[in-house]
Amino acid sequence: MSDVLSGIAIVPSPPVLVPELAAGAAGELAEVRQAAVAAAASLPPRWLAVGVGPGDEVIAPSRVGTFAGYGVDVPVRLSPQADEPPTALPLCALVTGWLRGQVDGETHAEVRVFADTHSAESALAHGRRLRGELDATAGEVGVLIVADGAHTLTQSAPGGYDPASAPVQAALDDALAGGDTAALAVLPDLVVGRVAYQVLAGLVGPGPRSVTELYRGAPFGVGYFVGRWQP
Repeated sequence: MSDVLSGIAIVPSPPVLVPELAAGAAGELAEVRQAAVAAAASLPPRWLAVGVGPGDEVIAPSRVGTFAGYGVDVPVRLSPQADEPPTALPLCALVTGWLRGQVDGETHAEVRVFADTHSAESALAHGRRLRGELDATAGEVGVLIVADGAHTLTQSAPGGYDPASAPVQAALDDALAGGDTAALAVLPDLVVGRVAYQVLAGLVGPGPRSVTELYRGAPFGVGYFVGRWQP
């Protein structure tokens, strides 16, 4: 792996990471929010963010978005020079922009959105292609993986309750905490961010040199993991 890829941060994508959207749950989310900001802050000021959405999309650093669709008009920018009118952005891009604003006003982020319908083989191939792009890039780049785990872990979870999701989430958390890219490559569809995690597996290959786990939990019946991988 090229030295261009200086670090990888893994964070979840709930809109309620943003305090203005958390309402009465702000305290409950303080730990995961602090962990996500710390993970993002470990990256150099040039980010390549990876997330999932309804279709493949490349979102340039010039874009501006807002969380208005989630209840509060909190604007976010993907770079300090971004001056376009706010437009609809996938959640992974909004969270990327919000984290960017929390850690370093000079950070630039490009977001690669991958359709959540990609097969594992396709997602891994996308990750390998991203690795090739990074290897050919001048200057340090940090990768930000913005993805959630299972969203069916409790009766009140957004996806309802599926008892089969608990062991799936535990396996995902352990794989992310252990840098186990082989386990990520075979994740089931119960994992909402499966494709992003599999792009990560393709990007890193055999696995990272070291992993730091910062958070794991499911405060709303959705699996959240925060950590840092050192390639």
